[in-house]
Amino acid sequence: MSKEQRARIDAMMRQPRPESPPSVEALRTGFKALMAQMIVPGNIRTTQTTLGGRPALRVEPDDGPRAGTILYFHGGGFVFGSPETALSLTGHLVAKTGFTAHSLDYRLAPEHPYPAAIEDTLSAYRALLDSGIDPSTIAFAGDSAGGGLTVTTCLAARDAGLPLPAALVAFSPGLDATRTGESMVTKEGIDPIFTRKAVEHTGAMYLAGADPHQPLLSPAVLADLTGFPPILIQVGTNEILLDDSTRLAAHARAVGVDVILDITADVPHVFQSFAGVLDEADEALDRAALFLTQRLRAGRTAHTSAE
Repeated sequence: MSKEQRARIDAMMRQPRPESPPSVEALRTGFKALMAQMIVPGNIRTTQTTLGGRPALRVEPDDGPRAGTILYFHGGGFVFGSPETALSLTGHLVAKTGFTAHSLDYRLAPEHPYPAAIEDTLSAYRALLDSGIDPSTIAFAGDSAGGGLTVTTCLAARDAGLPLPAALVAFSPGLDATRTGESMVTKEGIDPIFTRKAVEHTGAMYLAGADPHQPLLSPAVLADLTGFPPILIQVGTNEILLDDSTRLAAHARAVGVDVILDITADVPHVFQSFAGVLDEADEALDRAALFLTQRLRAGRTAHTSAE
């Protein structure tokens, strides 16, 4: 059944390409409509809140959370998306782990280009630490641009002298604003969602003239990941951004970081969003939940032992 599921999703996502780039408003409206079709688990509750001066969505299991916090960063090319559009992902992670998630509504380009998003995610992390939450019980998670933010926020936290979270989970992360991965060429046409032209269009809004050759914009090729917590990267083979993941994993391994590179065949960008209709999505989220529960439990144990 899975092959048929993958084929249906590929066909659904393979929409006619507009001749001219869509407007920002059209991108935001279209993405919101697409993500409203995704399945959100019923055994969670959501609350509007603020974190680090920005709106956020708090997501908890209905029967009460266990110790552990996920700081979630939504996708959308830094131009569109919101905590609500990512609710299928945060909801399933919360339902499967029992942890509380805080999904951040960070500022978007072109109104707020680089480094606004990283400033907001770092402020949110500071707010969690300032509230007394132990970093060994915090994980960063995110998809697409938000997957990239799990890495760049960790870099910014390290540069700021903050303790690092216990783990990072990145779904199809965007990690290279230089667009130099081979998959940008080899997966063009195979990727049912993105073209190079499309990602360069939204990427230019986020860059706003900034040089992409810097660690906070292209960590897959330029970041020093020394001292990073364990990382789980999940990506599909049908993505032009595939090499963003493979190169970051190689850099992480080279400096002794625990990293799991989890590649699923013949699935599109952020395929985990299709939980409930694609077997690979449910299985990938199960693996992500296991990783999170193992790492946050290990972090709590290590902290207790140190005391």
